[in-house]
Order: sequence, then C-alpha cells, then structure tokens
Amino acid sequence: MDRTERFYKIEMLLRSRGSVSFAALREELAVSPATLKRDLQYLRDRLHAPIVYDAFDNGYRFDKGAPAGARHELPGMWFSEHEIHALLTMHQLLAGLDDDGVLARHLQPMLERLQGLIGNDAAESRELMRRIKVIGTARRPVPSRWFELLGSALVQRRRVWLRYFKRSDRRVSEREVSPQRLVHYRATWYLDAWCHASDGLRRFALDAVREAKLLETKAKNLPVRELEAALDAGYGIYGGGDAKVRWATLLFDADAAQWVANEEWHPQQKAHHLADGRYELQVPYTDATELAMDILRHGDSVQVLGDKALAAAIAERLRRAAAKYA
Repeated sequence: MDRTERFYKIEMLLRSRGSVSFAALREELAVSPATLKRDLQYLRDRLHAPIVYDAFDNGYRFDKGAPAGARHELPGMWFSEHEIHALLTMHQLLAGLDDDGVLARHLQPMLERLQGLIGNDAAESRELMRRIKVIGTARRPVPSRWFELLGSALVQRRRVWLRYFKRSDRRVSEREVSPQRLVHYRATWYLDAWCHASDGLRRFALDAVREAKLLETKAKNLPVRELEAALDAGYGIYGGGDAKVRWATLLFDADAAQWVANEEWHPQQKAHHLADGRYELQVPYTDATELAMDILRHGDSVQVLGDKALAAAIAERLRRAAAKYA
C-alpha cells in the first residue's frame, strides 16, 4: 500500500482498537520500523494528529486530553497519491473560476489536509500548487455575498427575492425566484431559476444581481431533465426560450478543421469529416446571437449551409462592422 493508504490504516487501527503497539502496527502495515516511525511523525507534524505513546499500555493512541473541538479527521475518503494530485489540480481550476475566492474559502480546510498528504514538506506542496495556471479572459466577477446566498438557497431549496438589472432593456426589476441550478459558462456565473413573476424558467447572470434576500418560502422544485429540456436545447447561454429549435450546418475548411474537430460546440452536435479534409458540423440553436459570434471568429474559414436566415444575420453583422471602420 502507498503512504496515503498507510495513514488511513493507522487512523482506523487507533480508532477501532484504542491503543496499538508498535509491533502490531508494523505487522498490519507490513513496513520497516524506520518507515513506521516516519509515518507517525508525519501524522503528528503535518496532519496535526494527536497521536501519543502510552507507556502503561505499551502502544500508540489518540490523546484523550486534546482540546475540545480539536477532533482530528483525515479526509473522509481513501485517496491514492495520484488521486490527491488530481484533486489539487481541480482545486486550482476551481480557483480560476472563483474570482472572489468564495468556493476556495469553503474548500480550504479540505485543501490543507490534502496538501498535508503529499510532498515531503509544506514548501513542496506549495510549489506543486504553483505549477498549475489557469488563464481566463473577460471575467465578470460576482460579489461573494450574492454567490454564497444563492448557493445556500439552492441547497436549502428556498426562494430568493432579487433586484436584477436586465441588460436587454437596461432596467432594474424585482423578482421572487426558486433557484434550480448554478451554471458557469465562459468565465461567468449564472443562476437558472423559476421566476414566479413571469411563471417560467429564466437564466440570471449573477454579476447583474443588485440585491438578494433569502426567503423562508419553500422553493418550487423542478426535475433536472425539465431544466435541460427548457434551457439547454439550443446553442450556448441563449439555449433556452420558447422558440423552436433549429439546426445550423457549418462547413469548415481543412485548415480550421484541425482545431474545430476537437471542439464540442453543443452536447447534441453532429459532425463528420469530408474526403477533402473539410469538416461539417451541425449544432442546434434557438437564438442565433451567440452562434453568429462564434461563427464570425472563424472568418472566411467557415461557411453556413442551407440556413438563409442565419447566413443573412451574419452578413448583416459584417456589413455593420465594415460601415463602422470604413
């Protein structure tokens, strides 16, 4: 077994037996005396385990005189060192999505324990964390008080009162909503919720929340499948709405195909390579706004097939852009 498994084994033995001799620990772990001594020292120094030697019982146990509230716990699952490295990597990725440090703050106790399980010392653990970098652009930070309040409402299944700035008409409105799901999309957090004013599912950008209050009223609960059907059927963040789902067929030239073929534009997309190296991609959409912007990123490397309305919308965007820079 690796070192992490040994730590859990020692923890289990001390909790189940109360006091365990050095010889019994060696036999259970199948390690040398030097390795066992290092493990015990590591648990004391790095993971703050209150392990003491009891001369009367000739064994090791947890200190019963440890301060109240100082109960020692290893993380609640058995992680191998490879799994711990993966978890620390995910923590760094999460931190890249968490401008205000809300999620990282709540996960910090677990992070500190995981860091204690790797490396020979604290400096080595910190160095590992610095080897993972997340680069983000166009982030729209969310005040931590709103993120925490909405996250709490989601978990507790309670309604929330919002003052919300609607960018489409530049007005602030008041709404009572039942939170259903938090969504992170392109460096921005959104709340999917049932809006009791409009009697339907809506998606709210958290950075547009001006004020929020947790209500005592129980939230309306919707099945996840219903959320997905209503809000995820089309393309991107504009994937919901009452409009009929349409399919766009995009043809990328051979050069662009090398990158686009490895991208997921939509979970339900259909795609195939052509004999000449070009790549045909079909994606569903209800609102062409975001899809048109993504198509424009590829310039003359992509062609819209068959959808005259979408092609006309893109052509109009190009015309207006050309007029501005003429």
